Amino acid sequence: MATDPKVGDRVSYDGAVCTIRYIGQISGTTGSWLGVEWDDPARGKHDGSHKGVRYFTCRSKSPTAASFVRPTRPAEKPQSFVAAVTEKYAADLAKTAVIKFSNKVAEEVGFDKIHRQQAQLSELKIVIVDSSRIVSACAEGDEPISQTCPKIIELDLSRNLFREAGTVVDICSELSTLRSLRLNGNRFEDISNDKGLINSKDSLKDIKDLALEETFLSWEEMCYFATKFETLSTLSASANQFSFLPETPFSTLASTLVSLNLEFNNFTSISDLANLAGLTSLRNLHLKCNAISAITNGTSDDLPVLSTSIKYLDLSYNHVSSWAFVDALPTCFPGLISLRFSHNPIYNNPDPEFSAQSKSVTEEAYMFTVGRLANLKTLNFGSISHSDRQDAEMFYLARIGKHLATVPESQEAEVIAKHKRYAELCDLYGPPVVNRRKEINPAFLEARLVHVQFTFHSAGKVVERITRIPKSFDIYTVKGIAGNLFGSKPLGLRLIWETGEWDPVAGFDDEVGDSSDEEMEEEEEEAGKKGEVGDADDLGQSSQPEARTGKWVKREVELPDGPRQLGFCVDGLEAKIRVEIR
Repeated sequence: MATDPKVGDRVSYDGAVCTIRYIGQISGTTGSWLGVEWDDPARGKHDGSHKGVRYFTCRSKSPTAASFVRPTRPAEKPQSFVAAVTEKYAADLAKTAVIKFSNKVAEEVGFDKIHRQQAQLSELKIVIVDSSRIVSACAEGDEPISQTCPKIIELDLSRNLFREAGTVVDICSELSTLRSLRLNGNRFEDISNDKGLINSKDSLKDIKDLALEETFLSWEEMCYFATKFETLSTLSASANQFSFLPETPFSTLASTLVSLNLEFNNFTSISDLANLAGLTSLRNLHLKCNAISAITNGTSDDLPVLSTSIKYLDLSYNHVSSWAFVDALPTCFPGLISLRFSHNPIYNNPDPEFSAQSKSVTEEAYMFTVGRLANLKTLNFGSISHSDRQDAEMFYLARIGKHLATVPESQEAEVIAKHKRYAELCDLYGPPVVNRRKEINPAFLEARLVHVQFTFHSAGKVVERITRIPKSFDIYTVKGIAGNLFGSKPLGLRLIWETGEWDPVAGFDDEVGDSSDEEMEEEEEEAGKKGEVGDADDLGQSSQPEARTGKWVKREVELPDGPRQLGFCVDGLEAKIRVEIR
């Protein structure tokens, strides 16, 4: 430990990094103490308070991020960036290594070749020196970075001992080929007043990818830092405890930033992110593993509207429990064509009343989501084909019909209001079949009769007859009635019950993938193979093919000859039966 520690210093004890937040006495003890906030919150014992007295406040919201240690506790020696790179990639390695298998000695060769490759520091392009206790760019006696490792393209400086962002600028200023920079887990102090950032644009102008995960910077500080990167296209700001993004001038970010990662934060609504509307070039927005459950945060009923440039949205592993949320997405994200939505409560249980009647919950959730979002082209990393969309929309419309059948006609408008695409889908496929069943006293004769509509095709004409048949009549008797109605021999007829429902003739696969990011470039490339730019598919607009053929057919059931009663062969008190000659 340095002989003169200061509040804000970064220290490493046995590989565990912390920041000094307090120096002084603690009531009930003797001597001086250091109050530290650990980078790993599980490492501590409290939040900066002791026996009811608060001595300091941590940036982390964890209740166990802090500890008190003695100033005499030995700390690991910090080092320069040049020393860290040299230590990792050019330290003396034994040319051979001895390994034992069941007390038998085996010699592993090849380390000399690896050593020679790693020792060529001047040729390194990807350098990872995270958790290397780096505190400065160069130390006395070090060669300049521009001579030691000038060709670095990707650099990871995460979880080091930087106190000022200016130190990072000093390192980057000598790396003219640097394009990707990761600073995760560092704890920069007062970044808005960091003198090292004032004239830093020349040093950072060519860096396109920046990661500032778990730095606990405020959103204003993060944007101030990010605007120093004039060509920045990707910013990762995960795990920074954000719950709301205040309005911030984005400067050059508005025209350059393409992908923004805000995973593992504390957002609860889309309104918390409304101020991102100023990012007019943003295309990919990652919001996985937040606590988002609503569109608005309760302070206003107005729906937030973000940039039309946003094409891909990741809302997986959130708390969405209402389909009304999904219906509002096209308003909030007018350009949305690709969505990841798995692992939300509504996706895991899409329709409690009718769930999983003939297919898995994942299939139902997939079809409800596609059916509700007309412009969606990709869901959960899987492309949506024309037939997929048709099948999903028909299934969704049929399910609306089932919901309508459960309420009286006076409440139809209330149900339809919950489905924004209802009128549009009815225009495409026709209104759904609504088999509304009347409540009848089971003691009445009417409750034991089936209202049957027979349809008979003969000589190019369709003949209909309507009659009531007791549920207890067997199929032989029903055929006899049909024969009398249409003047045919009963055993020469086939009776086909038209259920009014749809059946799949092929299933859907479960969602594809669950961990990789969706890149819009791949989506555009795939779309480009299907047609020229300007097609409805490429623009994310819904289109109706001339011949719509999908995986769904109207469900029909033939009533087989036998003593089985009619009431066990059809559902409800109404049935439509088609009569055919064998």
